[in-house]
Amino acid sequence: MKDLKKEFCFEMPTELEFGVGKIGTLAEKLEEMRIEKLLIVTDRGIEKAGILDKIESNLRDIGYKIYDKVEPNPKDFHVEEGAEIAKEFDPDGMMALGGGSPIDCAKGIGALLSGEDDDIREYFGKDTVEKEILPFIAVPTTAGTGSEVTFSSVITDSASNNKESIRSPFIAPDLSILDPELTTSLPKNLTAYSGMDAFTHAIEAYTAKTATTLTNNFALGSMELILKNIEKAYQKPKDMDSRSAMLLGSTIAGIAFNHSDVASVHCMAESLGGKYDAPHGLCNSIILPYVMEYNKEYCLEKYARVAELMGYEYETIEQGAIKSVEGIKELNEKLKIPSIDEIGFRQKDIEELAEMSVNNLSNESNPREMKKEDYIRLFRKMR
Repeated sequence: MKDLKKEFCFEMPTELEFGVGKIGTLAEKLEEMRIEKLLIVTDRGIEKAGILDKIESNLRDIGYKIYDKVEPNPKDFHVEEGAEIAKEFDPDGMMALGGGSPIDCAKGIGALLSGEDDDIREYFGKDTVEKEILPFIAVPTTAGTGSEVTFSSVITDSASNNKESIRSPFIAPDLSILDPELTTSLPKNLTAYSGMDAFTHAIEAYTAKTATTLTNNFALGSMELILKNIEKAYQKPKDMDSRSAMLLGSTIAGIAFNHSDVASVHCMAESLGGKYDAPHGLCNSIILPYVMEYNKEYCLEKYARVAELMGYEYETIEQGAIKSVEGIKELNEKLKIPSIDEIGFRQKDIEELAEMSVNNLSNESNPREMKKEDYIRLFRKMR
């Protein structure tokens, strides 16, 4: 109940269009937004999967240019290259098509086009983008990042391998088209990684020091959708009900952490992802049970509530909290989440990883204080 006493401001600038086949409304939306020259930010995997072909009929009445060199964990040079292409093309709107990487890259491109600086690193931090970017549409093809509704973009500094955040309400998409059909070509492993990424967003938003009653309800709703559907989406990728639930759960988790925060799982995951160029959702999946164990005594009631969502019964909240941690470990096993060694993790890097983690913008939001030595201990425990 202490979260009821917290003051908050809620802002949701992104219009959502959700439903199977909703991508068919794109032409209408482009006309409404008066976009005649569209920059499309995507990756080559999206083109190979045929997803771009599905939307080209919506682009017949406009000019468009495709920037498709985005890679997982987008780097500063991807953003800057995309911005150079945009300057030559001179678009009046922008669309990101793909997972969190194209969406985050597009946000960075928008930031560069809105200002006078050509170095994206000048925008790392909070409130560094000071005016509106180009009209911006996000079309997620994964159910994980929530970037389609957030004020943040995560970009890797290629000089340091640090993952850095740009946080500003001006980079949020104006419109996000959530079509579950576009997520059905996602491979099983990426379904697992992205689904656990979304779950991590929700549980960290729920337990962060910055949580409010409003974000708690978004987070709980998201976790319920994900926990009830992630295994089915993993086993039956064409099942539209589970895909719909996962996409909606991911977006709701994005709303939750956008108005609360993430915490130490993400601090560690962004360190691992930056250092080893590993998939962000996979890093979150591996780290989550370790951080939950560390935070447990500070989150007993909330973790017990999560255990209820998992279908567990318990006699005391302490038992419930323990079951929630065990439940995540079991879920990781069912989803065949690999060990930390498989992403290239090396014990000799631990001090560097801990330093990166403790300096993350979200470190202060963790429910239990995390110092550098605490991160070192957790990294050493991981298998």
